Amino acid sequence: MGVQDFLLSRRARISPEQAGLPRHGERRVAGLRREEVAALAGISVEYYTRLERGATQGYSAEVLDAVARALQLDGTERQHLFDLVQGGPREDPPPLLRPELLRLLDAMTGIPAYVGNRRLDVVAANAPGRALFGPLFDSPHQPVNQARFLFRDERAPVFFPEWELLAHDAVAVLRAASGRHAADERLAALVAELTAASPAFHELWSRYDLRHRRTGRKRFAHPVAGPLTVDFESMALVSHPGLRLSAGTAAPESAEALQSLVNWSYA
Repeated sequence: MGVQDFLLSRRARISPEQAGLPRHGERRVAGLRREEVAALAGISVEYYTRLERGATQGYSAEVLDAVARALQLDGTERQHLFDLVQGGPREDPPPLLRPELLRLLDAMTGIPAYVGNRRLDVVAANAPGRALFGPLFDSPHQPVNQARFLFRDERAPVFFPEWELLAHDAVAVLRAASGRHAADERLAALVAELTAASPAFHELWSRYDLRHRRTGRKRFAHPVAGPLTVDFESMALVSHPGLRLSAGTAAPESAEALQSLVNWSYA
């Protein structure tokens, strides 16, 4: 899916009243009409229609900004529009992790930590990280990928009690990545795989929600440690563009359980 689907989905979610426009009579479809978006953006209907139909050549940053304002796009959605129209970075090769990074992961002995990419692959993990996400590593659906586990492994809704929230967030992250990295064949293959395998993924993907996830709280019903709540912080790795290091600390009520899991991971 490209710029056409994105603009249609954003246009459909805004009512004339939300855009500050009068409503004249009944409408066959929800949302703004093309001519209304064009008027709000200060461009001709023909010019906007060309963009919505996928003719993306020749659109300046000023015009795209005007369209973003008309459609009330947030920062992530605005960046996605620019990526779709102007093209994002080319696909990166599979990462070869520096030994220093692997040693850093292994040195983080008291907390779960892992390295992931924009496709939500788990590229590397320390012992506590592998223990915490054990069902992902022993899932029959490989390679290890958070979205693949969420939508293809029947244990996912039990392992993640807040499955619906995590599933929505995972799809929104993949959707944002797909716009910025349109040439990423592995990302496209993952989306095709999950679309074919999971009606839930297909439905969420069609919503066209976008998100760049950096931090977050995950709740687990862990087969070894029992109920766990872990707060994750995520940071970009300058030495490995496109990869992020995520590390988790226990919420106060889960400190003892997480420590037991950490001890178990090294037993």
